[in-house]
Amino acid sequence: MITKKKIEHRNRLKVHIRLRITGTPERPRLTVFRSLRNVYAQIIDDTTGKTLVAVSNLSKPEREQFKELKGQTAKAKLVGKIAAQKAAEKKITQVVFDRNGYLYHGVVKAMADGAREGGLKF
Repeated sequence: MITKKKIEHRNRLKVHIRLRITGTPERPRLTVFRSLRNVYAQIIDDTTGKTLVAVSNLSKPEREQFKELKGQTAKAKLVGKIAAQKAAEKKITQVVFDRNGYLYHGVVKAMADGAREGGLKF
């Protein structure tokens, strides 16, 4: 069970991270969101405020790839790879990683590793 105190702590961390990390057109921001069941990744250009790439394990075109996977870390790794492929289509090779207040461990680390395997540099 997620307590109110835990959520407030993550939000405080999130604010401090966002003070230091911003996405530019040359190096957009790769941000992670994880719920209890799903993993989401977005590549955002903060100067214009636009989302360039958005991927999750619920995305309709990739839904079939996720059906055979078990566990959230395996899904997160595939989300990272797909995000990197979509970014390469838009000629994005370097990003700034935003862990969004989560610890760099488990699902977040798996997504980052998948994005690195897909060709993104950060």
